Amino acid sequence: MTDVHDGPAAPATPAEERRTTEGPVYTVTGGDWDTLIDEDHDDRIVINMGPQHPSTHGVLRLVLELEGETVQQARSVIGYLHTGIEKNCEYRTWTQGVTFITRADYLAPLFNEAGYCLGVEKLLGIEVPRRAQVARVLLMELNRIGSHLVCLATGGMELGALTGMTAGFREREEVLHLLEFLTGLRMNHAYIRPGGLAQDFPEGWAEKVTDFIKVMRSRLPDYDKLLTGQPIWRQRLENVGYLPLDGCLALGATGPILRAAGLPWDLRKVEPYSGYEEYDFEVPTATEADCYARYRLRVAEMHESLKIVEQAVAKMEPGPVMVADQKVAWPAQLSVGSDGMGNTLEHVRKIMGQSMESLIHHFKLVTEGFHVPPGQVYSAIESPRGELGFHLVSDGGTRPVRVHVRDPSFVNLQTMPAMSEGGMVADVIAAVASIDPVMGGVDR
Repeated sequence: MTDVHDGPAAPATPAEERRTTEGPVYTVTGGDWDTLIDEDHDDRIVINMGPQHPSTHGVLRLVLELEGETVQQARSVIGYLHTGIEKNCEYRTWTQGVTFITRADYLAPLFNEAGYCLGVEKLLGIEVPRRAQVARVLLMELNRIGSHLVCLATGGMELGALTGMTAGFREREEVLHLLEFLTGLRMNHAYIRPGGLAQDFPEGWAEKVTDFIKVMRSRLPDYDKLLTGQPIWRQRLENVGYLPLDGCLALGATGPILRAAGLPWDLRKVEPYSGYEEYDFEVPTATEADCYARYRLRVAEMHESLKIVEQAVAKMEPGPVMVADQKVAWPAQLSVGSDGMGNTLEHVRKIMGQSMESLIHHFKLVTEGFHVPPGQVYSAIESPRGELGFHLVSDGGTRPVRVHVRDPSFVNLQTMPAMSEGGMVADVIAAVASIDPVMGGVDR
């Protein structure tokens, strides 16, 4: 059987051959790792770690140049989880954008929603009702605890502390159960909307949240018993993945990586949003700037988040959870059906029978969306991984012209070579686990 080509085929370049006692060894070139090795270091080898590796936190590929067990050069290759979320938002209304943006950093969906909505609200020049503000803080701090638990659990699994993994996911399940009760979904909630919330919390929410705080307060000390003082865990993390403060600042790292190097930079304190200035909490810091410091810092942050959740429950006052402006409020006073998704029959009868104008307005608001004044805005919040920023551009229409996410996982991943080069292959695992990148946020 012969192949038919449009033109003559390019001549194949033979692989270079090197004679050894075992026979000829062929060097195959043409991969994207060629640039790592030069002629002076042909005794080194290049290995691909990932993107199908259980310890790279998702579809992350690390190209490592090794001399024995020591990493001489490291490079991260991203883009295996590209979803086009930012571009998709430009083809949807401002409200519909929430359902895309929530899927970027999928371990912190409520932060994505809150940051995006704060930007839209800044462009609109509106302030959400107090109840919605307090509810947002409560949800974000619950989400922060859940995200840190995944970081500890997956980090424990990757380093061989399997009980840390089972315990971490057990507690995270408590968080997800509570978030499902409050918002209707375990993840990717699309619950925080421009102007407020999709709907109010269900009855009995305060008791559920209080019970959760009690459970977490009883279980968090177990992590200190299980991991913090554990000699193997300490030896695996201490003086590994070292990145001092000047390195963090040069590479734009934020969140636990920066605070573990000694700088108490937390946007909830330095540039408060959603009423965070009213809450009493500490910003944990450390100075060791290694993997162990980042681990301890995340455990401390979970304790602080519980304090904020407790205060949010006490601050919650009755009132609306969506702005009164009917040109923005969407969905407009829906009563949800028994399936938890559609409208109740009474609500449909009411809007169908009340007035044709209200039905048309409701239809146009849902299908076309509301107009946002022209301009651009950057809104940043403190996600579990650091500064999560949204750059939104409006031309006055019902859709954004541009949505760009400054995702902390993407920026923090730049620190991986600085943390890993000069160390052992095994320490790369610890370094990546301490960065806690989420590939949905990196590739978005």
